[in-house]
Amino acid sequence: MSKGFFMNDYGEGAHPLVMQRLMETNLEHTCGYGMDDYSLRAQALIREKCGQPQAQVHMMAGGTSANVVALSAFMRPYEAVIAAAGGHINVHETGAVEASGHKVLVAASKDGKVLPEGVRAVCAAHPDEHMVHPRVLYISQSTEVGTVYTMDELRALRAVCDECGLILYVDGARLGSALVACGMTLAGLASVADCFYIGGTKNGLLFGEAMVIVNPSLQKDFRYMIKNRGGMMAKGRLCGLMFLTAFEHDDYFAWAAHANAMADVLRAAIDRRGLPYLQETTTNQLFPILTPEQDAALSARFDYERWGVLPDGRVAVRFVTSWATTEDEARALADAIGAL
Repeated sequence: MSKGFFMNDYGEGAHPLVMQRLMETNLEHTCGYGMDDYSLRAQALIREKCGQPQAQVHMMAGGTSANVVALSAFMRPYEAVIAAAGGHINVHETGAVEASGHKVLVAASKDGKVLPEGVRAVCAAHPDEHMVHPRVLYISQSTEVGTVYTMDELRALRAVCDECGLILYVDGARLGSALVACGMTLAGLASVADCFYIGGTKNGLLFGEAMVIVNPSLQKDFRYMIKNRGGMMAKGRLCGLMFLTAFEHDDYFAWAAHANAMADVLRAAIDRRGLPYLQETTTNQLFPILTPEQDAALSARFDYERWGVLPDGRVAVRFVTSWATTEDEARALADAIGAL
C-alpha cells in the first residue's frame, strides 16, 4: 500500500487542465523565448490582474533562478540584499545569490517575517563605503515557515523601504496559498512591491514562475539579464501557456484554496489531538511537534518532512498539502493523528 504524500506541494506533475492544454497545443509551431502568442496573452492577463498596465512580466523556470536573475539585475556589485535568517536565499539556495557577488544581510524577524525595525538596524549598521550597501529587501509570501504578511505589515515594510532607499522584492513561490489565506489580491501586493513573482511550480504547473516587475526603473534590459544568467527558455511558450491556463478563469486561486482547505482538515485534527506547533500557520504548510513514538507511527503510513529535533527529543515535522491532495488522503492523515 503506497504512503500518503505530504512531503511537499510540487511532488506531482501538473493539474489536469494544464496537461490538457499542453497536449492540445503540443504540435503547434510558435516562436521561441517567450515571444509567442500564449506567453504574450499570459503577460497581459497578469498585468490586468495586478492592476499594473506598465508592469513587465517575465516567465522564469524556477524560484532560485528567478531570485538570482532579479537580485543580480537590481543591484550594483557593492550592494547587498536584506532577508530574514530563514529566508530562502539565505538558507536553501546553496549560496546562489552570494555566488552572484551580493552579500545577504540578516534582519530581525518574528514568525518568519522581517520586522521594519530589523531593516532599519541593518541599514544603520552599514553607513559607509567600507561596507556593502543595503539595496534590496527580500521577503517571502508566504514565508518559509508558512506565515503570511498582512497588508498592514507589507505597507509598513514599504514605508521603511522608502525611508531607507530599498527595493521591496517578494519571493512568491507559495503566493497562491498566501493570498487565499489572508484575502489579499495580486493588485494589493502589486501596490506595495517593486517586484514579485507568482509561483507556478508549487501551485499546479509543471514548472515556472511569473516575474512581475512593477517599478519601471527596474525594467530596463531585464531580458538581457535573464539570458546572461541562463534563465531564458527556448520553449518559453510552455510556461506562458501554463500561466494562461491558470489565470484565464482564476483557477490558480481555486487550486491554492483547495490546498489550504486540505491543510485545514489536518489543522483541525492536530488541534483536536492537542499537539503543539513549532509555528502556527494559516497556509498549506503545517509544523506540528510529535513525540518520537508518534512520529514513528505516522511515518509508517505517510511521507512528510522532519523539520528538526527539539532539545527534549520531540520532533518538529512539516505536512504540506497541494492542489492534488484529495479529501480522502487528508482525512486518512487526520484520522491517524487523532489515533495517536
